[in-house]
Amino acid sequence: MDVQREIDTRGLNCPLPILKAKKALAEMLSGELLRVVATDPSSMRDFQAFARQTGNELVQQETAGTEFIHVLRRR
Repeated sequence: MDVQREIDTRGLNCPLPILKAKKALAEMLSGELLRVVATDPSSMRDFQAFARQTGNELVQQETAGTEFIHVLRRR
């Protein structure tokens, strides 16, 4: 997967990972991919809701140990 930007939100709790992702997506072009690495377990459902509400596509979510990885495509 060709990700254009990645942000590290490890150690941050809701709503900070979402707010940082929103800011990063605003600086990206339509169709570009953003990878967000988080440690907050609630980020799994938070990013699902964020994608539904904003129209950005949640391309992938995975859990890697204590990290939660989210890939979003900018609308």
